Amino acid sequence: MRVTAVRPLTLALSPEGRGSAHDVTCDVEVRAVTKTYGSLTAVRDVTLEVARGEFFSILGPSGCGKTTILRMIAGFLEPTAGEILIGGRAMHGVPPHRRPTSLVFQHLALFPLMTVYDNIAFGLRMRKAAEAEIRRKVGEKLELITLQGYEAKLPHQLSGGEKQRVAIARSLVIEPTVLLLDEPLGALDLKLREHMKAELKAIQHRVRTTFIYITHDQGEALAMSDHVAVMSRGRLQQVGTPAVIYETPRTAFVAHFVGENNALAGRLVGEDGGHAVVETAEGTFRVGNPLGLPVGASGLCFVRPEKLVFGDGGPPGAAAPNRLQGRVRELYYEGVIVKVRVALGSGRELQAAIPTVSGARLPAVGQAVGLGFAPSEAYVLPEEADGRGPA
Repeated sequence: MRVTAVRPLTLALSPEGRGSAHDVTCDVEVRAVTKTYGSLTAVRDVTLEVARGEFFSILGPSGCGKTTILRMIAGFLEPTAGEILIGGRAMHGVPPHRRPTSLVFQHLALFPLMTVYDNIAFGLRMRKAAEAEIRRKVGEKLELITLQGYEAKLPHQLSGGEKQRVAIARSLVIEPTVLLLDEPLGALDLKLREHMKAELKAIQHRVRTTFIYITHDQGEALAMSDHVAVMSRGRLQQVGTPAVIYETPRTAFVAHFVGENNALAGRLVGEDGGHAVVETAEGTFRVGNPLGLPVGASGLCFVRPEKLVFGDGGPPGAAAPNRLQGRVRELYYEGVIVKVRVALGSGRELQAAIPTVSGARLPAVGQAVGLGFAPSEAYVLPEEADGRGPA
């Protein structure tokens, strides 16, 4: 996947887990695409490529432009500038029904008076397929979604998860090059959403159709995707594997948006052993400097809650760990972890996470505690115009 991030960051490809554009076969290419509505720019100069057969997610908050990109790929919108290619073919002027794509809507849009069989068969009938071919392909898709025997049921007789699977089968039965999914799990309850994440990934793995999935839910994107594109206010922030996006964000917005993070504002005052030395109101710390910020630059030091270790000794095996002192304000039990809010002497609060393993010692509310983190577990990034991401 070739990635061209916008203003001012250029992303290297090798850390993202991809080779050059010449090393992969792309099903979708979005080339310098911008979409405007009068004075409003919904998408600004976005370039990305989606490899054949992968599960690719576009992640971001409401209004970031992700659904606009999906609708341009589907053909419901035309770019103001730039171009979109599917299977190497330019899509300018090609209407939705002529594109090798199929769209699963957020609210599914199953036909309420049609049976499961007829819902799945609809696209084939619109294409004038022979009835024998329709029976064969609908049967294959019912087997794929494990709903054999449900052919005569109506949508109101199905559970939420079953409706999701029928909508996916209806889209896949026409054998699109690319399946587009517009936040299809948003209306489901938490437990069913977790189940459907696994179902979707399993279906995609079996059919090997390229999936482009739109979501504001980072858990969905990280759990299902081969690669994730993170967007903010119409701009592409970063593209990478889920692990790269989470562990090595390249902008302050991505660090804030994907997972929980603690941010300490400071200024780079030196270098030490390949790490930046950053002076903050909470102390001076050695941290990673992935973008090579120069001495004198301002930035935000990020350290995730699970990277903070309680105790004066700091992280096991860490040389000269970064240390903080504070007092426990609150504890939040969340099953697999306990979140701990710690107030520092500067007035800043940090959040730490303690796994609820057998024998784990929890601090008490009001207790004075020490926290440590290794230089390799934290990093400094430039603070953008709004304190989080690009303007």
